[in-house]
Amino acid sequence: MTWDAPYLVVVVALFVIVMLRANGTYWLGRGMAAGAERTRLARMITTRHYANATRWLNRWGAPAISLSFLTIGIQTVINLAAGVARMPLRRYLPAVTVGCVAWAFLYATVGFIGWAAVVKLWQYSPAALVAVLVVAVGGIVWAMARRDATPKVAAE
Repeated sequence: MTWDAPYLVVVVALFVIVMLRANGTYWLGRGMAAGAERTRLARMITTRHYANATRWLNRWGAPAISLSFLTIGIQTVINLAAGVARMPLRRYLPAVTVGCVAWAFLYATVGFIGWAAVVKLWQYSPAALVAVLVVAVGGIVWAMARRDATPKVAAE
Protein backbone atom coordinates (compact mmCIF):
# COMPACT_ATOMS: atom_id res chain seq x y z
CA MET A 1 0.00 0.00 0.00
CA THR A 2 1.60 3.23 -1.11
CA TRP A 3 0.47 6.78 -1.53
CA ASP A 4 1.77 8.79 -4.44
CA ALA A 5 2.54 11.73 -2.20
CA PRO A 6 5.48 13.00 -0.16
CA TYR A 7 5.88 11.45 3.28
CA LEU A 8 4.87 14.65 5.10
CA VAL A 9 1.65 14.90 3.08
CA VAL A 10 0.81 11.30 4.03
CA VAL A 11 1.48 12.08 7.71
CA VAL A 12 -0.73 15.18 7.58
CA ALA A 13 -3.54 13.25 5.85
CA LEU A 14 -3.35 10.48 8.44
CA PHE A 15 -3.31 13.08 11.24
CA VAL A 16 -6.50 14.67 9.90
CA ILE A 17 -8.18 11.27 9.59
CA VAL A 18 -7.32 10.15 13.13
CA MET A 19 -8.08 13.59 14.61
CA LEU A 20 -11.57 13.50 13.09
CA ARG A 21 -12.13 9.94 14.30
CA ALA A 22 -10.87 10.58 17.84
CA ASN A 23 -12.82 13.81 18.27
CA GLY A 24 -15.93 12.23 16.79
CA THR A 25 -15.66 9.48 19.40
CA TYR A 26 -15.16 12.07 22.15
CA TRP A 27 -18.27 13.98 21.07
CA LEU A 28 -20.21 10.73 20.82
CA GLY A 29 -19.29 10.16 24.46
CA ARG A 30 -20.40 13.67 25.37
CA GLY A 31 -23.72 13.01 23.62
CA MET A 32 -24.12 9.72 25.45
CA ALA A 33 -23.52 11.44 28.76
CA ALA A 34 -26.05 14.12 27.87
CA GLY A 35 -28.96 11.77 27.40
CA ALA A 36 -28.21 9.02 24.95
CA GLU A 37 -28.17 6.49 27.81
CA ARG A 38 -31.67 5.42 26.75
CA THR A 39 -30.46 4.25 23.34
CA ARG A 40 -28.66 1.12 22.15
CA LEU A 41 -25.37 3.00 22.51
CA ALA A 42 -25.71 2.76 26.29
CA ARG A 43 -24.45 -0.82 26.10
CA MET A 44 -21.02 0.50 25.15
CA ILE A 45 -20.55 2.17 28.52
CA THR A 46 -21.32 -0.98 30.49
CA THR A 47 -18.56 -3.17 28.99
CA ARG A 48 -15.50 -4.34 30.88
CA HIS A 49 -13.27 -2.58 28.32
CA TYR A 50 -15.07 0.69 28.97
CA ALA A 51 -14.73 0.27 32.74
CA ASN A 52 -10.99 -0.40 32.36
CA ALA A 53 -10.60 2.62 30.08
CA THR A 54 -12.48 4.85 32.53
CA ARG A 55 -10.27 3.70 35.43
CA TRP A 56 -7.17 4.34 33.34
CA LEU A 57 -8.49 7.75 32.30
CA ASN A 58 -9.35 8.73 35.88
CA ARG A 59 -5.90 7.70 37.05
CA TRP A 60 -3.76 9.10 34.27
CA GLY A 61 -5.97 11.85 32.76
CA ALA A 62 -4.69 13.65 29.70
CA PRO A 63 -1.52 11.54 29.28
CA ALA A 64 -3.80 8.48 29.01
CA ILE A 65 -5.39 10.06 25.94
CA SER A 66 -2.01 10.60 24.27
CA LEU A 67 -0.61 7.19 25.20
CA SER A 68 -3.74 5.36 24.05
CA PHE A 69 -2.72 6.09 20.45
CA LEU A 70 0.32 3.87 20.92
CA THR A 71 -1.93 0.89 21.69
CA ILE A 72 -4.22 -1.25 19.60
CA GLY A 73 -7.88 -1.35 20.51
CA ILE A 74 -8.00 0.99 23.47
CA GLN A 75 -7.86 4.44 21.89
CA THR A 76 -11.53 4.40 20.91
CA VAL A 77 -12.77 3.52 24.40
CA ILE A 78 -10.40 6.04 26.01
CA ASN A 79 -11.72 8.83 23.79
CA LEU A 80 -15.30 7.70 24.42
CA ALA A 81 -14.64 7.65 28.17
CA ALA A 82 -13.14 11.15 28.00
CA GLY A 83 -16.33 12.36 26.35
CA VAL A 84 -18.65 10.60 28.79
CA ALA A 85 -16.57 11.94 31.68
CA ARG A 86 -16.87 15.38 30.04
CA MET A 87 -13.13 15.95 30.15
CA PRO A 88 -12.61 19.71 29.60
CA LEU A 89 -11.54 20.58 26.06
CA ARG A 90 -8.59 22.59 27.42
CA ARG A 91 -7.13 19.27 28.65
CA TYR A 92 -8.53 16.94 25.98
CA LEU A 93 -7.51 18.80 22.79
CA PRO A 94 -3.77 19.08 23.57
CA ALA A 95 -3.67 15.43 24.68
CA VAL A 96 -5.53 14.12 21.64
CA THR A 97 -3.39 16.25 19.32
CA VAL A 98 -0.17 14.77 20.72
CA GLY A 99 -1.60 11.26 20.38
CA CYS A 100 -2.80 11.85 16.82
CA VAL A 101 0.59 13.22 15.74
CA ALA A 102 2.33 10.13 17.17
CA TRP A 103 -0.21 7.80 15.56
CA ALA A 104 0.12 9.50 12.16
CA PHE A 105 3.93 9.19 12.16
CA LEU A 106 3.80 5.57 13.36
CA TYR A 107 1.16 4.52 10.87
CA ALA A 108 2.91 6.33 7.99
CA THR A 109 6.06 4.29 8.65
CA VAL A 110 5.58 1.08 10.62
CA GLY A 111 1.95 0.65 9.53
CA PHE A 112 2.72 0.83 5.83
CA ILE A 113 5.80 -1.36 6.23
CA GLY A 114 3.70 -3.95 8.09
CA TRP A 115 1.04 -3.86 5.40
CA ALA A 116 3.70 -4.26 2.68
CA ALA A 117 5.04 -7.30 4.56
CA VAL A 118 1.55 -8.85 4.69
CA VAL A 119 1.09 -8.29 0.94
CA LYS A 120 4.54 -9.76 0.21
CA LEU A 121 3.82 -12.83 2.34
CA TRP A 122 0.46 -13.30 0.58
CA GLN A 123 2.22 -13.17 -2.79
CA TYR A 124 4.81 -15.68 -1.60
CA SER A 125 2.40 -18.08 0.11
CA PRO A 126 -1.23 -17.43 1.05
CA ALA A 127 -1.08 -20.52 3.31
CA ALA A 128 1.87 -19.03 5.23
CA LEU A 129 -0.05 -15.81 5.79
CA VAL A 130 -3.09 -17.74 7.03
CA ALA A 131 -0.82 -19.76 9.36
CA VAL A 132 0.74 -16.57 10.77
CA LEU A 133 -2.70 -15.05 11.33
CA VAL A 134 -3.99 -18.22 13.01
CA VAL A 135 -0.99 -18.28 15.35
CA ALA A 136 -1.39 -14.56 16.13
CA VAL A 137 -5.12 -14.86 16.85
CA GLY A 138 -4.50 -18.02 18.88
CA GLY A 139 -1.87 -16.20 20.95
CA ILE A 140 -4.20 -13.30 21.61
CA VAL A 141 -7.07 -15.62 22.60
CA TRP A 142 -4.74 -17.62 24.86
CA ALA A 143 -3.40 -14.47 26.54
CA MET A 144 -6.89 -13.08 27.11
CA ALA A 145 -8.19 -16.39 28.46
CA ARG A 146 -5.21 -16.66 30.78
CA ARG A 147 -5.67 -13.08 31.99
CA ASP A 148 -9.39 -13.59 32.59
CA ALA A 149 -8.75 -16.88 34.43
CA THR A 150 -6.31 -15.24 36.86
CA PRO A 151 -8.10 -14.79 40.19
CA LYS A 152 -8.40 -11.19 41.31
CA VAL A 153 -7.31 -10.40 44.85
CA ALA A 154 -9.60 -7.94 46.61
CA ALA A 155 -7.90 -4.97 48.22
CA GLU A 156 -8.25 -5.03 51.97
